[in-house]
Amino acid sequence: MTEVLITGQDNAEVALTGPVVLRILEDGSATDHRLGVAEIEVAPHTQGPPQHRHARHDEGFYVVSGTVRFTVGTTDHDVPARTLVMVPPGAPHTFANPFDEPAVMLNTFTPDLYVQYFRDLRAMIEAGEPMTPENVVEVMARYATTPAEDHQH
Repeated sequence: MTEVLITGQDNAEVALTGPVVLRILEDGSATDHRLGVAEIEVAPHTQGPPQHRHARHDEGFYVVSGTVRFTVGTTDHDVPARTLVMVPPGAPHTFANPFDEPAVMLNTFTPDLYVQYFRDLRAMIEAGEPMTPENVVEVMARYATTPAEDHQH
């Protein structure tokens, strides 16, 4: 029998805490690693990761509440709630919340490759390593992700 996975706020795996809270809702184990899903809460006036490119997975962001600024190359997009942003492999991107209200996004990874990135960030923080751009880029590299150095602000 195939089991149905139901994950809520109380039983989600918390990978990151702080101004960015990331909860892993589906780590790929229920989808034969075809899909990973996370929920991201971004506090007001919070920067996201360095702009980067994924080589081996698509990434989706559905803004549930608030507004999120997505930077794609040199273009900023202020994305309101109930809007989907799909990022194919190779596209430079990052996000931030420069606004006064918190934002919540549903984040997808197909395949689920990038879920482990968030677990590795958590382990890095727990080991006392600071979450500097350099350290984040080093962890990204483990998952076929590189900085979009030609598009850094």
